[in-house]
Amino acid sequence: MLTRITTRSAARAISRAAYSTSTSTPPPFPAAQPAEPNANLLSPPPASDAPFKETHFGFRTVAEDMKESLVGGVFSSVAASYDVMNDAMSLGIHRLWKDHFITSLDPRGLSTSDPEVIERDGGGGLNVIDMAGGTGDIAQRILDNARLKHADRSVRVTVMDINADMLQEGKRRARQSIYHGTNQLKFEQANAEELAHVPDNTVDLYTIAFGIRNCTHIDRVLSEAHRVLKPGGAFACLEFGKVGNPVLSTLYSQYSFNVIPTLGHLIAGDRESYQYLVESIERFPSQPAFAQMMRDAGFRVAGKQGWEDLTGGIASIWRGVKV
Repeated sequence: MLTRITTRSAARAISRAAYSTSTSTPPPFPAAQPAEPNANLLSPPPASDAPFKETHFGFRTVAEDMKESLVGGVFSSVAASYDVMNDAMSLGIHRLWKDHFITSLDPRGLSTSDPEVIERDGGGGLNVIDMAGGTGDIAQRILDNARLKHADRSVRVTVMDINADMLQEGKRRARQSIYHGTNQLKFEQANAEELAHVPDNTVDLYTIAFGIRNCTHIDRVLSEAHRVLKPGGAFACLEFGKVGNPVLSTLYSQYSFNVIPTLGHLIAGDRESYQYLVESIERFPSQPAFAQMMRDAGFRVAGKQGWEDLTGGIASIWRGVKV
């Protein structure tokens, strides 16, 4: 039975059932049993008589104000092995998905008639936020696309992530790139649900890859993305989706629940974080439901159906424009 986490009984409930699953949203077959949880992922909130709201953390139900710290614990745990994690969850195909994600967007500097700017930078600048992009792999793909395809060094990407450990990993990788020390790439700790420090109508492109499903309030993330984008600015999301083919869906579900947590234990010594990541995919809205959430936030969604499936829907891309 799904464990109900309340502010008064959290400590007692956690000791009884550290990682229980929902009967209303079960995995398609019995999931592998997780290892003993890390204490920092399951620390209860302080006792309080104040009313609270609930949300999901994988298949668990938790208080809303717990989810951010729980997700933070997961990504702090996997930061150093982030690519290994994605390789495990996508059979290594995530690199191709990310390449296609950026190629299809083809980001480059805005047009300009200033010959000095063209001579110096190759374009008129493009202000990009890559949200939940801690390790910087999407940001570097954006910059590489502009530089290698368009000889454009005017694109500027701010990598934002709520997790300091992910950002540190991104900064480490950036020091190995040609963008280190330039104004083209910077890192900033920020919450996607509240970007008060970013003015309205100032961003040309907002990307988020494999991050939005971990946010507590997806609608707030979309609303903030819409606010900070300029009119005509683009929102693009790459995320795990729902597989349409029944055979492929069954095979991928079996791999996800039976293999991925075990790989997490063997490769990173962390079964629980990988178990959560698999469950978070199951809880993320379907492709049409997320496209509707984008419309509700004010975006004009691109394409007839509103998204593009990759590898049969294991992952999907959604694009929208602020009008």
